[in-house]
Amino acid sequence: MHNSASQKGAERFAQLIELIARLRAPDGCPWDREQTHASLKPMLIEEAYEVLEAIDEGDDEEFTGELGDLLLQVIFHSQIAIEENRFTIADVIERVSAKMINRHPHVFGDDKSATSGEVLRNWEAIKEAELIAKGKKPDAQGSMLDSVSKKLPAMMEAFQMTTKVSRVDFDWPNVGEVLDKLDEEVNELKHEIETDANNHQRISDEVGDLLFVAVNVARLLGVDPESALKSSNRKFRRRFRYIEDRLRESGRKPADSDHVEMNRYWDEAKTLEKSGGDGHEK
Repeated sequence: MHNSASQKGAERFAQLIELIARLRAPDGCPWDREQTHASLKPMLIEEAYEVLEAIDEGDDEEFTGELGDLLLQVIFHSQIAIEENRFTIADVIERVSAKMINRHPHVFGDDKSATSGEVLRNWEAIKEAELIAKGKKPDAQGSMLDSVSKKLPAMMEAFQMTTKVSRVDFDWPNVGEVLDKLDEEVNELKHEIETDANNHQRISDEVGDLLFVAVNVARLLGVDPESALKSSNRKFRRRFRYIEDRLRESGRKPADSDHVEMNRYWDEAKTLEKSGGDGHEK
């Protein structure tokens, strides 16, 4: 069964590679032929986020489709590189396979790491050894955080940076202490507001500190902050849509209401959700 599934996957993968090559051929699709690495960048980001949304929704049909869209992007970029005689999809696969083998000596070698914590502690040393093997001496003045892209969304950057330094034991010892730090940041923000509500820079700095610590609360609880916030965003959409639906019943819009009435409908939506309703129907 396993071999059959693997063979089928390999065949379909090869067909997809051929399909993209056909679309990029001289007599292929004009739009596909016009694309470049740069023009595809927004789509790559969008497809990655749509995969995350499908995971959060728990819909395997949607998840399958979104993973396919993301895979398409990988193959598309590789096809462009093939046409420019730079590298192929086989090179991409070989590179990641070699990396996975090298970075898992506890599976493919003699390392005895038995826990995920031990594995992660070895990860940075392995990456440094890879650089040395390539003749790229690590920058003595560099930082282990240099590998975290500054172009990441701020929340993801904070999560990745603190995850990385936690591997060398630079971390809060438990979630209780980071929650205390969160309370501290809230109090510092209140102090800045009370001291000088017009000092936008100081208040902005304190809001940033508050958000940074909140990301770490999520991390220490084993929660992906991006997915958690996305879930809250969806919840907000549902509940506000419920408000709009109720107002439409009397031929009105939110602008025709006030916060008292809208808060009442908001509470109704919360009650419905908790009782198993959909937040749309009474």
